[in-house]
Parts: sequence; C-alpha cells; structure tokens
Amino acid sequence: MLGGLADMIRADFDPAAWLIVEGGAVVGLLSLVAPYSQQTVRIGYGVAPDCCGRGIATRAVGALLAWAHKDPRVACVTAETNVDNIASQRVLERNGFARMGTRFDDEDGDLIVWQALTG
Repeated sequence: MLGGLADMIRADFDPAAWLIVEGGAVVGLLSLVAPYSQQTVRIGYGVAPDCCGRGIATRAVGALLAWAHKDPRVACVTAETNVDNIASQRVLERNGFARMGTRFDDEDGDLIVWQALTG
C-alpha cells in the first residue's frame, strides 16, 4: 500500500518524503501522504518519542511550508490530527494551519482536519 501511495505522489513530487535530522541523527519523517489534487497536498509527520517536545516537528513542518510557498503547484497544505493529539495540533497551529472541521476514520477514529494556504 505505501509503495503504491509513494508512486502516485512521486508522479507529481519527488522527493515525496524527507527524513528529519537533528544533531546528525534521524529523529523523524515528514511526507506527503495524499496524492496531489487541485493544488492541495496532505502531509503527515512523526518524531521519535524521545525527541518530542523540542520543536523538531514544528521546524520540519515550517520548512515544508516554506517549500510549498515557492512551488506554484501547491496552493494548500492539509493535515489531520487525532482529536487527542494535542502536541501535533500545536505543531500545526504554530505553523499557521487553521482547523477546517472533523471527520471519522475507521482506522484512526475522530480526526481534526487542518489547512494552510500557500498560494
């Protein structure tokens, strides 16, 4: 499944995923997780549990938004967080994302949908 998703995303964006490195060590991953459509991309990210609370995810998402602002193919970046994942919600808020609503996912439960305009 992930290989197929990566292939779909790479049709428009390559690379579609970035390692998050701090102090010479890989501490997380940031990627496009939904195929490009109508100038919108969806991102996902994660940081190793022992590296949380250091602003690493906030900086990584900020760097991705800086890239998106420069790419004319991207007008909007979206993300989703579990309603209980306060830390991830703060990452998006610090980067200017706005809550757009909620949705239910069979695998992940209740999610908050976020959006940041870049174009």
